[in-house]
Amino acid sequence: MSDSSPLPPVRLTDEAELARAALSTPLLSRAARLARWAGPETRVDAGGGLVEEQLPAAAEVLGLTGDDAAAYASEAWRIAVDTGLVEITDEESGTVAAGEDLALLTGGSPHDVLGIWLGALETVLADAGVPDLDDLVDAMDLENGGGEIDFSQLDWDPEAEAEFLDGVLGNLYLLSVSEDGPGEGPVPLPALAASMIVPGDMAEPSNDMLEQVSDAMMRLDDQFRLLEPVGLVAYQPVDEALMADADDDADAADPGNAGPAGPVDDTDVSRYGMVRLTPLGLYGLRARLLEAGFDAPAVGDLADKGADALLDGTAAYGPRAVRAETEQWLSRREPLTAARELLAAARGSDPGAPLRRLRCQEALSLVGRAAEPALREVLGDAELGGLARVWLTEHGAADVPAPSEAMIFWLTIDTVAAQLAAEGNSEELQALVEGLAAQHDGFFAAAWRVEHPATADVLEAMGRLHPDKKVAKEARKAAFKARSAQGG
Repeated sequence: MSDSSPLPPVRLTDEAELARAALSTPLLSRAARLARWAGPETRVDAGGGLVEEQLPAAAEVLGLTGDDAAAYASEAWRIAVDTGLVEITDEESGTVAAGEDLALLTGGSPHDVLGIWLGALETVLADAGVPDLDDLVDAMDLENGGGEIDFSQLDWDPEAEAEFLDGVLGNLYLLSVSEDGPGEGPVPLPALAASMIVPGDMAEPSNDMLEQVSDAMMRLDDQFRLLEPVGLVAYQPVDEALMADADDDADAADPGNAGPAGPVDDTDVSRYGMVRLTPLGLYGLRARLLEAGFDAPAVGDLADKGADALLDGTAAYGPRAVRAETEQWLSRREPLTAARELLAAARGSDPGAPLRRLRCQEALSLVGRAAEPALREVLGDAELGGLARVWLTEHGAADVPAPSEAMIFWLTIDTVAAQLAAEGNSEELQALVEGLAAQHDGFFAAAWRVEHPATADVLEAMGRLHPDKKVAKEARKAAFKARSAQGG
C-alpha cells in the first residue's frame, strides 16, 4: 500500500460512541479495574509486571477462573502500566500508585479515552507479533548461560513480522473502506492472507504460494485471537477440526463416522476464519495510518472547509463517499449561499476543472430548487452556462434559454473530460462515447474546433475507446487537428 496516494475515506462513528466501546472492551475494562484495585501492598517485578503471588488475587478481582486466569490478569496489568493507568512509584521496592490517566477514563473527554485505548492497542499489536511462548523458550540460548533468543532457530524476524501484520491490517482497512469492498461484512481469512502473498495478476497460485498462504492463515489466526479482546476486530477463528491430523479430518468428513456435530463441510469458507474491523478498529487503524504518513481521509473532514476544498478534495472519492461528504458540507450551510459558493469554485481552465464542475453538478442536485437563483445568475457564463441550463431543465424551471451549438459542444467536451478524470476508461464512458458519435453526424468535424483545454485529450480518448475502427480513426484525426490548433 503506497503512502503517496489518498486512501478511500472512512466513515467513522461518533467519538462519544467509540469511547464507550473502548471502555467496554475486555482488555481496557480489565486494566481499569486492576488500576483501581491496586494499593500500597501491590508489588511489581523488575519489568513492571505483577509479582506472581499477587496474580491469583488480581484474577479474582477480574472474575477470571481456569488455567488461563493468571495469564489474562497479567496481560491486563501490563495494559494498565503501559497506558498510564498505573504508575510505578519506586522501582527498587516495586510499589505502584494510580496513574494520572486513570481519572480520564471517567472524567476525560471521549478523545482522552480513545487516546488511552490507542496506547493499549499498540501494546497488543506488539504482543501479536511475538511467537508462541513455548517456541520462545525453546529458542533461548540457555546452554551458553546468556538466556538470549536465537532468532535463527526460532525462524522469526521481529521487523518482518511487524511489517507483515501491518500490511495485513492495512489491506483489511482498505477492503473495509473501499466502495467495492465488503463494507461492514467480514473478510475470509484465506483471502486476506493471499492478499499479502499472491500477486494480484497471477491467475493460478503455485503450490509453494498456497503453502505460504496456509502458514500465514495459521499465524493470523493466532494474532486475530489476540487482537479481538482489545476491540480492533470481530473474529470467527479457524475451525479447530481443520488443524487436526489428516486421519482425524478424514474420519470427520465421513458421514458414517460423524460425531454429534455431523459431517464437516469443507466448502464452508467461514470455517477457515472470518474477520472484520469494528468501528473502533477503523478508528484505530486510521490513527495509525495517519501517524505513519498515509493520506487517510474520513467523511466529514471537508465539512468546515470552502467549496474549493470540497470539489477538489472529493475528486478521487467513489460515488457513495462523494455524496456522504457533500451532504455533511451542505448541512452546515444555507442552500442558496452554498450553491453560489459551489458555482464560484467550479470555474477554471486547469486540468482539474472539468471534474470540479461535475462534482459541483452532483452537489447542486442535493441542494434542490433553492439553488435556482444561483443557477440563473450564471446562465451567461462561458464555463457554467451549459451546466446551469441542464440543471434548470432537469428541475422543471420555466424560461430556460436554449444553449448555442458552441455551448453544447463545449459542455460535451467538459463532461467527457470529467468522466475520464473520475472513472478512467470505464464501460460507462465507452457507452457515452459511442452514443455521442452515433447521435451527431459530423461530430468530430465540429468537436476539434471547441475552445476547451481538454479537447484534444478527449478526442484521443474517444479514438481509444470507440470499438468501430472507422469512427476511432475519425476521432484520432480530429484530436490531431485540435492539438495543432492549440499549438501543441
